[in-house]
Amino acid sequence: MGSICLRWPADLACPAVLLQIKNMVKLIHTLADHGDDVNCCAFSFSLLATCSLDKTIRLYSLHDFTELPHSPLKFHTYAVHCCCFSPSGHILASCSTDGTTVLWNTENGQMLAVMEQPSGSPVRVCQFSPDSRCLTSGAADGTVVLWNAQSYKLYRCGSVKDGSLVACAFSPNGSFFVTGSSCGDLTVWDDKMRCLHSEKAHDLGITCCDFSSQPVSDGEQGLQFFRLASCGQDCQVKIWIVSFTHILGFELKYKSTLSGHCAPVLACAFSHDGQMLVSGSVDKSVIVYDTNTENILHTLTQHTRYVTTCAFAPNTLLLATGSMDKTVNIWQFDLETLCQARSTEDQLKQFTEDWSEEDVSTWLCAQDLKDLVGIFKMNNIDGKELLNLTKESLADDLKIESLGLRSKVLRKIEELRTKVKSLSSGIPDEFVCPITRELMKDPVIASDGYSYEKEAIENWISKKKRTSPMTNLVLPSAVLTPNRTLKMAINRWLETHQK
Repeated sequence: MGSICLRWPADLACPAVLLQIKNMVKLIHTLADHGDDVNCCAFSFSLLATCSLDKTIRLYSLHDFTELPHSPLKFHTYAVHCCCFSPSGHILASCSTDGTTVLWNTENGQMLAVMEQPSGSPVRVCQFSPDSRCLTSGAADGTVVLWNAQSYKLYRCGSVKDGSLVACAFSPNGSFFVTGSSCGDLTVWDDKMRCLHSEKAHDLGITCCDFSSQPVSDGEQGLQFFRLASCGQDCQVKIWIVSFTHILGFELKYKSTLSGHCAPVLACAFSHDGQMLVSGSVDKSVIVYDTNTENILHTLTQHTRYVTTCAFAPNTLLLATGSMDKTVNIWQFDLETLCQARSTEDQLKQFTEDWSEEDVSTWLCAQDLKDLVGIFKMNNIDGKELLNLTKESLADDLKIESLGLRSKVLRKIEELRTKVKSLSSGIPDEFVCPITRELMKDPVIASDGYSYEKEAIENWISKKKRTSPMTNLVLPSAVLTPNRTLKMAINRWLETHQK
């Protein structure tokens, strides 16, 4: 008797999944201290910062969302457009229509530096590099400045041809950064401010962009690929795959467009583990996507005016959304329910080993590999054969000559293998230590924001000179914080699965 393969229509959601997703996020707090539109919000490990058209920046404790004694921070003479924390959280940057970018000590609210845009143009966006050494500021006249964040001196300066710079994001490894303009161009710069690439990404202008901290699976040459999200006035959220090496150069490839919004999208942000992407829009809604399936997990409709900003916390499942209604909403995700929803969805949609040849063809088209459909059909590649393909079989048996194409196919197959392995083990990936790949017993949060088994990360730090297992960057601190929320979720999961 042949195997039975369950299918669920791509445009429908399983009732069980819908029920779980409905309960996975809840509004836990609303901040209403600003006197005008909220333009930006940002998290550190212990604080939330917000800024507004009312010229102020406000700081809140994540413990109980009370405002800090030295808040609000006041210096800017016009609207504050953007704020961001250094990776350690000790410094906050803010930028304004007044043409300045200001650095603040988050512990006492004192100003550390006032950096004036050389052209004096209104500064729309600022961003720290992952190693805290540099800070970028992008302005309305198209200029972008790379500042030395230690000396507060201008390091390099560049500019785009057209439009205002309104978005900026550093790659997770810090080797390059991307800016977005009001004319719709994505421009890529290296750490010496050399323009590597520029292309039209959104017809009516870009509003925001963000990198996922999680690299996409490496290809056969050991390259690092990163997922980039961009959004714009064309009502679209787009996903791009980015790679860069000093030998092979830079490559930016369009991957997909996420649906859901019916008006311009003003903000987008990845969760720290790269599993979710959130977007906020002029349609007053906030949409949370699963980045692996690109399905909508939740639509939040609490705000009464345009949603201008959204941000995930680095060490807890908190989401902040800000709006022209002058409020910031704090949302909390239930980790166990989120894992259950993903697990149920996997069971319905990821029976890869049971795929027919037609299923494989459909998958190839979805991965923008439709040119390979004929080759795979000719060789009778079904789901089981697909999972067993190697770089040798792609080159020797399927005769795929292009190295880049083989690398892309292998990356996609590796993603499928990972999902199959996760499904077969039954353990939610959030409960698995990134170092040991085993269920965590004593999870702790390292200064890179990721959770690890305590003994494993302690051994790693002692032997690897304090580098992050996930990003390869130097850890800002060796302090490890117990992740009690995660430990409770793991214990609840064990209670229900070990009976």
